[in-house]
Amino acid sequence: MRRVFRTFAVLAAMVMTHPTDAPAAEYKLLQFNDLAGWHDDDHAAALTTFLETCSQLKRGDWSSLCRLAKTRPSAKTYFEMFFRPVLVEDGKPALFTGYFEPELNGSLTPTPRYRYPLYRKPPEIQDGQPWLTRREIEETDALSGRGLELCWVDDPVEVFFLQIQGSGRIRLTNGQMMRVGYGGSNGRNYRSIGQELIRRGVYSKHQVSAQVIQNWVRRNPMQGAELLRHNPSFVFFRKVTKVPPEKGPIGAMNRSVTTLRTLAVDPRYTPLGAPVWLEKEGSEALRRLMVAQDTGSAIKGAQRADIFFGTGDDAGRMAGRVRDPGRMVVLLPIQTAFALVPEGEE
Repeated sequence: MRRVFRTFAVLAAMVMTHPTDAPAAEYKLLQFNDLAGWHDDDHAAALTTFLETCSQLKRGDWSSLCRLAKTRPSAKTYFEMFFRPVLVEDGKPALFTGYFEPELNGSLTPTPRYRYPLYRKPPEIQDGQPWLTRREIEETDALSGRGLELCWVDDPVEVFFLQIQGSGRIRLTNGQMMRVGYGGSNGRNYRSIGQELIRRGVYSKHQVSAQVIQNWVRRNPMQGAELLRHNPSFVFFRKVTKVPPEKGPIGAMNRSVTTLRTLAVDPRYTPLGAPVWLEKEGSEALRRLMVAQDTGSAIKGAQRADIFFGTGDDAGRMAGRVRDPGRMVVLLPIQTAFALVPEGEE
């Protein structure tokens, strides 16, 4: 049975955001049998991913559900007994894309090969306050000579895409691996260079991918540098030392994300830490129980999400091909679900 209830104040309180930031949405209470492929998934793998971040959930029933999950119950039974699927829609079409953790070559000291720095955030930048744009930073050389460099890498295009991803690993010349994470930004809104190439007529919508954009920038160095400046956002990094090499990068919940089990979502609609059933269409359809453990500046909307594909070039190629429709359904504790969609509402 599908039940519908319209509100935004309840959801806003649930995700701890200000009501004026959460547009009105429609909620439909579903049954687990409504989820295509639900019975075929590896629910134990999803439970392991849920456990990575559930200790961060302190509100309502989440804390007690986390304690129960730590006893390692039968995973499928656990989700079906204590959660209800809720479809959240805001009138916009669903869109699912992919992201990954890049792996770059770098050095702790500058050399003729390694001459493109990754920067820490300058101390004068205040959170929420716009600072210099990407163009202004580059044209005024505002960051160099200030001791803000974490390391130097060999490809400025890779630096740009590392900023889009927000985290990555640097394979250093001494054989060690350094992981870097998001350390702040210049407070400017992200602007898509892929959309700009489409607007200019260089490519059509179905041709654009991260790899296509990178190749175009490298083939056209002067125009490419100017294209990158179309995005005024500039991301700074920090060194991440507490994450084992075998685990994924740190997400928005300050815990490692998991390959093909973590989603980046819009927390105005989907609570961070919540299980989310994903039905992604496209050439490589995906039916899987994920966990909302990350966010992204381009992830806006109730049915908008990024799928984490892992680390390295292969993961990057897979992530870059994904731009598909479908739907996602958030699993909420029973009482929370019925507070949004009272039983009996049609």
